[in-house]
Amino acid sequence: MLQLTWSRRVLRFNFPARTSRGALAEHAAYYLHLTHTGQPGRQGLGEAAPLAGLSPDFGPGFEAKVAGFCAEFNSLKIKELPADEAATLVGPEWPALRFALETAALDWHHGGRHCIYDNDFSRGQAGIPINGLVWMGDAAFMRAQIEKKLAEGYSCLKLKIGSLDFATELKLLAEIRAVAGPDQLTLRVDANGAFGLAEALGKLNQLARFDLHSIEQPIAAGQGPAMAALCRASPIPVALDEELIGVTESDRQTALLAQIQPAYVILKPTLVGGLGAALRWIEAAEARGIGWWLTSALESNVGLNAISQFAGSYARPGFPQGLGTGQLYHNNVTAPLHIRRGTLHYEPGEIWGIVGE
Repeated sequence: MLQLTWSRRVLRFNFPARTSRGALAEHAAYYLHLTHTGQPGRQGLGEAAPLAGLSPDFGPGFEAKVAGFCAEFNSLKIKELPADEAATLVGPEWPALRFALETAALDWHHGGRHCIYDNDFSRGQAGIPINGLVWMGDAAFMRAQIEKKLAEGYSCLKLKIGSLDFATELKLLAEIRAVAGPDQLTLRVDANGAFGLAEALGKLNQLARFDLHSIEQPIAAGQGPAMAALCRASPIPVALDEELIGVTESDRQTALLAQIQPAYVILKPTLVGGLGAALRWIEAAEARGIGWWLTSALESNVGLNAISQFAGSYARPGFPQGLGTGQLYHNNVTAPLHIRRGTLHYEPGEIWGIVGE
């Protein structure tokens, strides 16, 4: 019989991660361990790490939900669990838990070796280009991060904006462009919904002179008509992020994309309900000529590995993904994930560390 147990790790940031919803000093990750009574030593591993302020399932009751779900799963006495059916055992209101069970099942079916997808990335034969993430903070903090990322050889940077005075943020972007033009460096910005309706277009017009690749979520989610109008008028391609959270039915997804018609959608499997759910968004977006990329949501290396291997199977080659969060924690799970000159690599011959605490 298949058995499901869980463990927990409190991840601690190297520096307080400042988001639009405040500063984070730590982040709790829960791990599902899928084993079989007849096959000792083989384990499928998945991560559920709902994010404060964003994840529908974040809250004080999440740990009890994880424990209760494991008990419920074990009471079913399941002998086999097809990976494509695993997510259906968890309600859509628990997207992080869905992601964890789905990836644990995928890992199990590939032999319990942290192999979620068998592709060139997971075999160590190809890397995935990623954007260097510059966190919000004061100007000196952001400037130091920018200089470090450029020195490390990133060809794509993503800046979180909206926390500083707008004039200061424009100055930072001007400093970057003085060092590297658009032919050398791709620039993405993420406003996390920080712009007000009345000011959004004016700010986008000011940002446009920096030849930005895109801007994520310029206004807060849930304002469909206003976001649609902004997408039509914006001189910068607009990407949806928070707008996708909680939209789980296919007809609602289709309607949202048809109404807003963004240039891109940003997919975080922990927030949208797993890899299968992300794939459905991808199919709906591509059917309408909408681009996309994947982004981790501050998971540990367990979740990051799963999303990266998914990207290795589905992402457009050479298109930077948002998978550079593995270096944020000083007590992350040790994993064979390495960033070299802005490219994420997996080394299958290296040893994984112990999960949980």
